[in-house]
Amino acid sequence: MSEHPPSLPPERETALMAATMLLSVLQRAYKSTADKAVAHHGVSATMAWPLVMIGRQGDGVRQVQLAELLGIEAASLVRSLDQLVAAGLAERREDPADRRAKTLHLTPAGATARAQIEATLHDLRASLFEGVPDEDLAACLRVFATLEQRLGCVMPSRAPASPRPAP
Repeated sequence: MSEHPPSLPPERETALMAATMLLSVLQRAYKSTADKAVAHHGVSATMAWPLVMIGRQGDGVRQVQLAELLGIEAASLVRSLDQLVAAGLAERREDPADRRAKTLHLTPAGATARAQIEATLHDLRASLFEGVPDEDLAACLRVFATLEQRLGCVMPSRAPASPRPAP
C-alpha cells in the first residue's frame, strides 16, 4: 500500500495546477510568436533557433549539447545544421578534445544573421515584459530556478558553452 502525501489546501492545489498548465501554454505561445517575429530574417525557425543558440553558447558547442538545449533529439537537428552549413551561416569542426565529436561555429555571415535575429527577439521580450516590475521578474526567475533544480535540467541561459577541463 502506498502512502499519499498530505493533501494541499484547495486554493494551493488550484494555483499549482494553473501554474503548471500555464508553463506549457506560454512556452508554445512564446515559441510561435518568436518564430513569426524572426521569419522575415530569411531563415526558417528550424534554422533560426540553432543559429541563436550557437551564438549564445559560444562557438564550439557540440551538436549533442545544442540538441539538448533546444529540447530536440540530435538526429532531428542534423537537417537544420546541414541547412545552416549549406547557407554559409555555420560550420562544423572536429572537436579537439574528442575527434569523434563535432563542434559548431558561426561564420561571419552567421554571426550577422544571429545579431539581427537577437535584435528582433530583444524587441519582442521588451514588448512582452513591458510594465512587469523587476521584482516580479526576479521572483519568477527564482521559481524557475527551483523547478530547474528539482526537475534536474539546465536552462540554456546557464548551460556551459563546452565541457570545462578539470582544474
